[in-house]
Amino acid sequence: MAYLSTLVGCLAIVFFTAVAPASSATHSVEWSLGNDYSSLATGKPYAVGDTIVFNYGAGHTVDEVSESDYKSCTLGNSISSDSSGTTSIALKTSGSHYFICAIPGHCTGGMKLSVKVGAAVSSGGGGDGATAKTTPSPTLEGGKAAPTASATAVLKPFEALFATCLVALLYAFALS
Repeated sequence: MAYLSTLVGCLAIVFFTAVAPASSATHSVEWSLGNDYSSLATGKPYAVGDTIVFNYGAGHTVDEVSESDYKSCTLGNSISSDSSGTTSIALKTSGSHYFICAIPGHCTGGMKLSVKVGAAVSSGGGGDGATAKTTPSPTLEGGKAAPTASATAVLKPFEALFATCLVALLYAFALS
């Protein structure tokens, strides 16, 4: 009987771990002139699946732009643009993402943000077992950037579950 209850418990753990969604985060940005966006993202990891929410008043926009347009504050070539007052950007791809305010003078006045997005953190058992999140790296004037990536190797979740279940089953079998 102990064997059966241990087996059911292990199967329940495996099932709920397999169907658990990958975690995602929402990052809020108060988007206005005078804010220091280079320090905003320091220490906050961004991953695919996260969302950045820009909150701002009238007279501003949030435009996603290319790296070259970001560096030169070139207006008019936006990948996407919004001026609703609350802009949610879903981070769907890894790599650098660049945002500016397209009101003349605002980008050159500091309303620009660059973040590095790491791969999504998986809750499943695929891949090589390593999980990497990338710390966002705001691009500062002059091209200087904060350190960008760190990776931590971890045991694959299903390997750990399998080992735990195997030990529990062997223990239950030994007791019966």
